[in-house]
Amino acid sequence: MAVGAQAADMFRLILCQGLSLTLIGIAMGVVVSMGVARLLAKLLCGVSPTDFLTYAAVSLIWLAVAAVACYLPARRASRVDPTEALRNE
Repeated sequence: MAVGAQAADMFRLILCQGLSLTLIGIAMGVVVSMGVARLLAKLLCGVSPTDFLTYAAVSLIWLAVAAVACYLPARRASRVDPTEALRNE
């Protein structure tokens, strides 16, 4: 913000960086869990190893948690006074 960025730009930057890492993690987690679920298919009760609804629901829950976790620091960073931030560094 000290070099000309607007508060909305800072908010969007922090939110997008956090959510992009989350989406990469969710994609990797789904791939790994599909492989592990086939190995543990006998332990799954009432759910097939490739149940789309289960994977989608869990992915959406993780995405919502990450969105809240990214929203709070993004809001705080967008409200920082640039002169205070420079003075602290």
